[in-house]
Amino acid sequence: MSGRLYIVGLGPGDTRWLTPEAQEALALAHDIIGYASYVERVPKRLGQTRLASDNRVEIDRAREALERASAGRVVAVVSGGDPGVFAMASAVFEAVDAGAPHWRDLDIRVMPGVSAMQAAAARFGAPLGHDFCAISLSDNLKPWSLIEKRLEHAALGDFVIALYNPASRARPTQILDAFSLLRKLLPGERFVGLAKSIGRETEEVILSTLDRVDVAQIDMSTLVLIGSSGTKAIPRNNARGWIYTARSAL
Repeated sequence: MSGRLYIVGLGPGDTRWLTPEAQEALALAHDIIGYASYVERVPKRLGQTRLASDNRVEIDRAREALERASAGRVVAVVSGGDPGVFAMASAVFEAVDAGAPHWRDLDIRVMPGVSAMQAAAARFGAPLGHDFCAISLSDNLKPWSLIEKRLEHAALGDFVIALYNPASRARPTQILDAFSLLRKLLPGERFVGLAKSIGRETEEVILSTLDRVDVAQIDMSTLVLIGSSGTKAIPRNNARGWIYTARSAL
């Protein structure tokens, strides 16, 4: 087949975090497909088709991209952050797995990007320096009971925890439930970092602790980092301190 499908990570928002490989793929693409706010971040090019859609139609987007690539077009499916982290790469391969046999012969290439948790961690210092996990609080595709189970095991396993999709208008209380659970399992002095709109003009970085964090500050644009027992602070006189998680055994 002459078509090609790129699955492109745009990074968290700052264009400096867009890799040269991703830029090349976007320049070559005939079609740009993705969630509307991500498509908007791609520079417009003469002759390109742009197909923006709602955030809850990932499989439909994937099928559209596969059909267009099958017809010989070069297609770029775009995601914020890294496309393999709670994003479109999995949706595309899920569609391939359940779809037309000839889709398996397509030239499909995943272009990694800077993930939200990597960008957030860099702002704080090095909180992901030892074992960590990432958990999405969205229950669109899994039950809340499973999310609670994973949160509990992550806390008991003493992982640094990155929380994606922490709150939205449709589920404003789940972040409250998540912190209520974690406060029962972890000490109150455990570090909590809130990275809001990382890489954008409205970026805000807040360092707090489990017993002091204002959960009302958390919205869908926030990446939440919760430290482990090995996460330590380095105070500074005239700036926000750093936190890091030691690489040695805890």
